[in-house]
Amino acid sequence: MHVLILGGTGAMGTHVSELLTQMGHQVIVTSRRHRVSDNPRLVYRMGDAKNLLFLDGLLSERWDAIIDFMVWSTSDFQERVEKFLKATGQYVFVSSYRVYADSPVIREDSPRLLDVIDDQEYLATDEYALAKARCEDMLFKSSKTNWTIVRPAVTYDGSGRFQLAVHESNAWLWRALHHIPVPLPDEILQRQGTMTWGGDVARMIVLLISNSHAIGEAFTVSTAEHQTWQTVADIYTEIVSLSVVTCSLEKFEQVHGAKYQIRYDRMYDRIIDNSKILAVTGLKQNQLTSIRTGLQTQLRAYLDSCNGMVAFEAPGRNGRFDRLVGGMPSLKYIAGIGIKPTLKYLGRRFF
Repeated sequence: MHVLILGGTGAMGTHVSELLTQMGHQVIVTSRRHRVSDNPRLVYRMGDAKNLLFLDGLLSERWDAIIDFMVWSTSDFQERVEKFLKATGQYVFVSSYRVYADSPVIREDSPRLLDVIDDQEYLATDEYALAKARCEDMLFKSSKTNWTIVRPAVTYDGSGRFQLAVHESNAWLWRALHHIPVPLPDEILQRQGTMTWGGDVARMIVLLISNSHAIGEAFTVSTAEHQTWQTVADIYTEIVSLSVVTCSLEKFEQVHGAKYQIRYDRMYDRIIDNSKILAVTGLKQNQLTSIRTGLQTQLRAYLDSCNGMVAFEAPGRNGRFDRLVGGMPSLKYIAGIGIKPTLKYLGRRFF
């Protein structure tokens, strides 16, 4: 098969391309920076897949499958969706479990936020979860059925993707490695989350390619294992010196931002029934990596790969987090970087 992967260099995409080439398929992956492959079955095309000229050039070719990891606005996807469907035998749209509203157990037919939420201010936005659902709707309403929708839950990987509730690893892990507390509200810490290793998500996606039972269907591609975010923090603590300090939910939302992700995802218990994806792919739950084993293995691998040196980002954000945990524990590290980040830190810490 001839497979095109758009934006396939992240926590899931790299595993998808590796699995497909191992199966003997020819894979083309778009990347915004220059990459060299030592695998003759894997070729990188440098360019921005959101650029219409670049994308149209790719879609002028015929593909057996297109796997789309891009994050599209509703308007951009509307302009491209029919082109995707015409250019391939199977278009795989990577959506997100964040499209789901609050449900005791999430199944593919569970209500979506877009369909049931009564927050007009939120509905007026094109926030990630709403944009993904609106893109899904264009596929549901299309006259063509050569599409498959996949909805990953939180995904982690040794390339550096390790979430702690709404904190990405470039926020919490840098602080942990420098013995600086990480703020989180207790209301979020006690919520159930579902995290899946990127390699397992990739297996699920690959087994949907050229699978007749996947055509015109949506799947939540995730483990069924779930745990509180406090448990996730405890797992991380066995590897690094992570200290979580609880704080007010209201203040955390103001400081962190991402209020809709907090309100309409991390403040929900996210428990997933993955029986549909297991039935269609033939996988078993016990073949998926357990959260403890996966997180610890992947985090150790990542820290080994970077020699325990996680790049520092966002002095202002660390200033805001220090406001929640108390004191100025980040300042001595930021001061060593330069005057500009120090001033930005101080501005966010006190104002």
